[in-house]
Amino acid sequence: MSSLKAIQTAKAPAPGGAYSQGIQAGSIVFTAGLGPIDPETGGVVGETVEEQTRQVMLNLKAILEEAGLGLNRVIKTTVHLQNLEQDFAGFNEIYESFFEPPYPVRTTVGSTLKGILVEIDMVALAE
Repeated sequence: MSSLKAIQTAKAPAPGGAYSQGIQAGSIVFTAGLGPIDPETGGVVGETVEEQTRQVMLNLKAILEEAGLGLNRVIKTTVHLQNLEQDFAGFNEIYESFFEPPYPVRTTVGSTLKGILVEIDMVALAE
C-alpha cells in the first residue's frame, strides 16, 4: 500500500475541521471540497457565483501547486451549487476559463451550502 502525504498551504483556506486540504495517495492527489474563502482573512469572497467560483478555483489551484501540480493534471471534479438552475451558466463560464481541453470529468449537483454559493473538490494525477 502506498503512503499518504498531507498537502498543506497557507495560500488556501485552513481546514475548519478534522480534514486535510489535500492528500496524495501514490500518484493521485485528492483535494478537500473548498468554498470561496479568502485564505488570509477567512471571509467569504464575492457575492455572485462568478466571483465565488473564481476564488474557489484559486484556492484549489494553490493546493495543487503545493503538490507540484497544475490544473492541467486534474482528472475529476465534483461541484456543489447552492442554486443549480440559476447559477450553472455563470459558474461554468468561470470554471471553464481555468481549464483547457480535454476538460476533467465533472459531477455538478445542487446542494444546501451554508453561506456560500459554490464548493468544489478535485482529483488530480501526479505522475
